[in-house]
Amino acid sequence: MRRRLALLFAPLVVTGVVLAGCTAVTTSTAESTTADTAVIETTVTVDSDLAAEAVLAANEDYATVNDDEWDAASAVDVTLSGSSESSSSDAVAIDGSTVTITAAGVYRLSGDLAGSVIVAAPDDALVVLILDGATIENTSGAAIDVQTADDVAIYLESGTTNAVSDTSSYADEAEANAAIYAATDLTISGDGTLTVDGNGNDGITSTDDLVILSGTIEVDAIDDGLRGKDALVIEGGTVTVTAGGDGLKSDQDDDATRGYVLIADGTVQVTAGDDGIAAATDAVVTGGTVTIEAGRGADAALSADADPKGITAGVVVALDEGTVNVDAADDAVHSDGSVGIGGADVTLSTGDDGIHAEQTVEIRSGEVTVTESYEGIEGADIAISGGTVDVTASDDGLNAASGSSSGGMGGGGMQNSGETLTISGGIVTIDADGDGLDSNGTIVISGGQTVVFGPTNSGNGALDSNGGIEVTGGTVLALGSSGMAETPDSTSSQSWVAASVSGSAGTTVTITDSSGTVLAEVTSPKQFETVVFSSADVASGATYTFSTGSTTVSAQTGTALSGGMGGGMGGGGMGGGGGGGQRP
Repeated sequence: MRRRLALLFAPLVVTGVVLAGCTAVTTSTAESTTADTAVIETTVTVDSDLAAEAVLAANEDYATVNDDEWDAASAVDVTLSGSSESSSSDAVAIDGSTVTITAAGVYRLSGDLAGSVIVAAPDDALVVLILDGATIENTSGAAIDVQTADDVAIYLESGTTNAVSDTSSYADEAEANAAIYAATDLTISGDGTLTVDGNGNDGITSTDDLVILSGTIEVDAIDDGLRGKDALVIEGGTVTVTAGGDGLKSDQDDDATRGYVLIADGTVQVTAGDDGIAAATDAVVTGGTVTIEAGRGADAALSADADPKGITAGVVVALDEGTVNVDAADDAVHSDGSVGIGGADVTLSTGDDGIHAEQTVEIRSGEVTVTESYEGIEGADIAISGGTVDVTASDDGLNAASGSSSGGMGGGGMQNSGETLTISGGIVTIDADGDGLDSNGTIVISGGQTVVFGPTNSGNGALDSNGGIEVTGGTVLALGSSGMAETPDSTSSQSWVAASVSGSAGTTVTITDSSGTVLAEVTSPKQFETVVFSSADVASGATYTFSTGSTTVSAQTGTALSGGMGGGMGGGGMGGGGGGGQRP
């Protein structure tokens, strides 16, 4: 069963990491410490391990019929010819345009059928259907209807093109309501091509496990494209889905170990009117290339009750390895629980949040690029320990907020409600029109390289916390407006320096020490009025020079910005202004 840990919101023990930066920010080794802050008595439930391997281990194994489990040489030929089919096997019953298979075995289907193929075999039977240039069109129901068996496999003969299509409508009480419908576990493999038209409802449905091992499969469905109720797994092949509803779906919500979607390899392209991938429990990617467009993409206008997401899960989204590209009208990646990224190359464009989790967002490695979003990454706890993260947002870049916060997820209360934003490694670049780094609780930075190009309006800040900002290691460079500018706590173990220095888009800021050594240099893509910098090279009590070419300003370490928040004031007890909030 799935393991859970009930944790109190508390500062995390984090380890400093030295990285070679992709900007001209200088880094050096610094020792990390544990933040010394009171525990906030707010309880959340988080997953004990968000790595894909651990997430899958908590689920029941899926059923698969591998190609070496049956022998094609034993196949029974079934010739399809309009509505006059033929077979020499007693296990194949032909009644007009209905072909019924009643026993275990391998059956080779070829030709054209204006009707349906039904599998009604014993409950312990393994039935394999080899589609060898078969076209099955049924205008009154499902084209392939698997009613009873133990396991069923559809094998696509190499070099062949096969097609199935179903009726344009189903009665509400119809059990079989997809072009290919299986009330059993269903595996699809082979090197051939299969085209599926789900004219009345879904494309391919299994009430148990639906597994695709290989083949070229194209599905066009009026509702859901591929649906495996207990599990939907793609291990290989080329799968293209166009769906009016969800693209890939697993909706078993009565068993915590089922209801998951796994993409382990292959090329998967989904265009969905609703969610691209919808999992009742977990959505996991461990390889392959996944491309999703949900709800016509990030710039689509939505009705009030529409929320098409790219990838959505009830428990965990785990993206470990592989390439994931999402363009979604609503959240690109969404979990009612947590999101873990550990090696995948993820590119997201969205009309709402790039990544949204009700609990934890954890990025351990990989590349995460949010090219367009309202809020870039949002969760009750955000922890970045490695990888490359690049976020562009019209509101907050990284937002640690939860439903327990005043005003709801992303709400604008000023009290410390216990959320955490932790950066202990990796390269993080934020371009935000709202707050750059925002936490309704605390911000702890102990490693990596963090560069923030924050807001130009005075109602937000490049750094914004309600519970304080603790810097114990790494490199931090934050440029933004002055109205709500916040600096790290004066008790931070790594020194920092801040200055009121302004520039327009394209201005280069250079930070030097008293000997003229350049500690950091960056060209801002937008207007700014303040600069905050911290690294292992910043010495306590020293004075540093901020130069923009036409302007030079000197500042001493540990001195809060005039009119801003933080520093000697305890690091943000008055933060939390302007940014955040739900998408209007």
